[in-house]
Amino acid sequence: MPSMPIDPILLARQLIDIASPTEHERAVAEFIEPLLSSLGFACERQFVSADRFNILARTASRPRVILCTHLDTVPPFIASSEDATHLYGRGACDTKGLMAAMIGAAEELLRDGVDSFGILLVVGEETDSIGAKKANEHFAGIGSEYVVVGEPTESKFVRASKGALTLKVGFHGVAAHSAYPERGDSAILKLAEAVRAISAYDWGVSPSLGRTTANVGVVSGGLKPNIVPPSAELEMIFRVVEEPEVVLRRLEALVEPLGGTVMRWYGNAPVPMVVPRGVESTVVAFNTDAPHLPKIGKPLLFGPGSILDAHTEGERIAKSELLDSMDTYRGLVVDLIEGRVVEHE
Repeated sequence: MPSMPIDPILLARQLIDIASPTEHERAVAEFIEPLLSSLGFACERQFVSADRFNILARTASRPRVILCTHLDTVPPFIASSEDATHLYGRGACDTKGLMAAMIGAAEELLRDGVDSFGILLVVGEETDSIGAKKANEHFAGIGSEYVVVGEPTESKFVRASKGALTLKVGFHGVAAHSAYPERGDSAILKLAEAVRAISAYDWGVSPSLGRTTANVGVVSGGLKPNIVPPSAELEMIFRVVEEPEVVLRRLEALVEPLGGTVMRWYGNAPVPMVVPRGVESTVVAFNTDAPHLPKIGKPLLFGPGSILDAHTEGERIAKSELLDSMDTYRGLVVDLIEGRVVEHE
């Protein structure tokens, strides 16, 4: 182990200052791996592609509990800074501050002789969760019972999260000279009508999760201003409160009469989480790696910081909340290992 205890605030700043946008996580992974080894973990790399890898850190004991968060961030890189109360920078709360808290908790657990746990750090959460999906298969047999996923939940346990449905819809028209638009068929006008219809549609509601929401985030199409556009595309995401295939069928029925075709899609259903009985819990609309780790264990979702600060120019985390979460992670691991958590699912 390191001769001096880990300073989680300093570690968080060190992690933030290593740029790791999705698909470029290697540098931060190579920084963390020897640190975990110095604590007494054996580290295994699981390559997701030629230059990207997950890390599983474990001891010789069966890791009954896995602490898990992601290595990647959204762009752009923002260097770390701090004031008296907060730590700032890209990844401060999503999720390098959480990673520092988990590693700090792990150090204390190992010093106390608790070793029936591990740490799983994965790539790609901010796009397609490819790291979690690969880890779910590769590490399915390690014997873990619970996976504690770290995301900024304002230090509340999450009892459920909405699912997600991400897709691309294409629209086809007929090109023509813009001086004679009646000779063509504008794909962009079809797309615009579809966007209005999507925005006005009631996509469903759940008593426990709230409403399914839709966001058309990217539109593209056309060739030049003087050409009636023969093609256009939109990309969008739903935060769903039921199976994504149900919402997909509704969308297809809505856009097909308007000339739209779903070109590709992927998604996951809402996820119920384990919540220790008697603690405050909440429901979140954002997606995480939790849906993609069922073979690693029953999911718990908890972390310091607010999702409303994630992905922003002023991303931040309160230092006191980061330190308190280290205690929560440490206590939770012990309680799960010793069977003192009475699950409320």
